[in-house]
Amino acid sequence: MARKKRQVPEQFKAPAQPADKPKTVYQDEFQSGMNKRVEEFGKRVEGKGRNILYGLAALAVLAVLAGIFFTWNRRSDAAAQTALGKAIETAQAQVSSSPAPAGFTGKIFKTERERSEVAVNEFQAVVDKYSGAVEDKAKYFIAVNRLRIDRNQAIGELEGLSKMSGEIGTLSKFALAQTKADDGKFDEAAALYNELAGLSNSIVAKDTINFELAQIYQKQGKTNEAADLYYNIAKTASEAKGLDDKPIPMSQTAREAKDKLEEINPERAKEIVEPAPESPTAGMPMGM
Repeated sequence: MARKKRQVPEQFKAPAQPADKPKTVYQDEFQSGMNKRVEEFGKRVEGKGRNILYGLAALAVLAVLAGIFFTWNRRSDAAAQTALGKAIETAQAQVSSSPAPAGFTGKIFKTERERSEVAVNEFQAVVDKYSGAVEDKAKYFIAVNRLRIDRNQAIGELEGLSKMSGEIGTLSKFALAQTKADDGKFDEAAALYNELAGLSNSIVAKDTINFELAQIYQKQGKTNEAADLYYNIAKTASEAKGLDDKPIPMSQTAREAKDKLEEINPERAKEIVEPAPESPTAGMPMGM
């Protein structure tokens, strides 16, 4: 049976610097200690005549070096982000057996496996060249794309990344839970989703996590547990209001949760009333 295609979340921070380059922390130390060093310099050269000129020259050199570093730092960040972005474009390129249309300049692959192989190589090049946050993100994308090439190896990579803290750990655990569910390992998938649901601040929306968990429960025959999750997602969304105290339209996930609830518990689903769309003339003065 064909595996369900998953979307890859895309949110990124500026990368940390390569291990063989000056580290960003030096920038902070330079900035925070500049005033103190200037004051100390003034005390040292006080009353020393022409030696002041040498001190001023040293400060000028230091300022130039700092400026060079700041410029390199910005360029390095841009280069890392550009390389990662190009690899992501490859991972999301079109898959088609038809020739590219006239004027099309993007990439087209004949199969998803072919696309994944090229994407893995591009992400690996990012890993080899950069470090820190960009390296971790590239490793995540390698694991996700490798699922179409070597599933067992990809699962092992996701398991390792899922132990990390922060965004990459969360995204990897979510991808691992989806993989376990696709493989019919529902107990393992449910355990991972429950861990994600317990996070206080997750990059993956809580409704998305709970909806996936509810589907697992449904497949396991845990109808009541599934119904509770579907109900809570849809009910909360149906009662949500904005800053103007007006109802907020339900999200696609909330609507799907309501539909699922109608399948397994129609009576309970009747308690959820989706907000009516606001009339275009609402709030307009009478007579207009």
